[in-house]
Amino acid sequence: MATTKAPPKKAKGGLAETTRFLLLLFLFALILRSFVVAPFVIPSGSMLPRLMIGDYLFVAKWPYGFSRYSMPFGLGGFDGRVLGQEPERGDVVVFRYPSSDEDYVKRLIGLPGDRVQMRGGQLVLNGRAVPKVRIADYLMPRTPNSPCRYVAPEAALPPVVENGETFCRYARYRETLPGGRSYEVLDQWTGEGDDTPVITIPEDHYFMMGDNRDDSADSRYPLDRDGVGFLHRDRLIGRALIVFFSTDGSASWTRPWTWFSAARLERVGRTF
Repeated sequence: MATTKAPPKKAKGGLAETTRFLLLLFLFALILRSFVVAPFVIPSGSMLPRLMIGDYLFVAKWPYGFSRYSMPFGLGGFDGRVLGQEPERGDVVVFRYPSSDEDYVKRLIGLPGDRVQMRGGQLVLNGRAVPKVRIADYLMPRTPNSPCRYVAPEAALPPVVENGETFCRYARYRETLPGGRSYEVLDQWTGEGDDTPVITIPEDHYFMMGDNRDDSADSRYPLDRDGVGFLHRDRLIGRALIVFFSTDGSASWTRPWTWFSAARLERVGRTF
């Protein structure tokens, strides 16, 4: 008796399966970046000494909730924020710069209703001076992406050379906010941002400052002077979470071995 042969099985895989896998991978990455964490690279020295140029961060999206500015590629298109909690004083925050598509990172200093003033280079919150204690100078390795940058020739301190390596030198202080949260700041000289009038932060806005006080465009300056002004809560993107990579800028695509020698591995894993 003749037997009927079963039809040959179709080979697994192929273009359709690959396309499906890539689409699922893209969808997963989009959800992760939209609602969990997003990468951010430090482009300037305004947050020295905590953050250096060439640091790569993961930014947590969920703590502050979500707005159209925190969604990738401008997805969403809605007004206001949904879910999440209010940020706290001292948080290192990534936000969308007003009037542009750039993302900035600064430290949140003032909450809605706070009265903020700079007086002789010292931060004053709600009428009380925030403790600012002089500590050892900050020595930053001079590298291709981190030159010795000072806001004025008079502010420059002599560099330090140790074991053949040159370090930029900055006066460093420890500042402690109400509630006990502390961090380090740099104070290069007596500049315009060291003395301001008393500013009351309006509802739904925050006051942001860079830790490198004399080299930061922040809420001490209005938008028409390239500052941040008061930052609206809708423009919050996320809270800095952890440094996952750092490079000193000496790597070259044509020299693969420099991809490893340029890495600042001692900075990886630093949290906030």
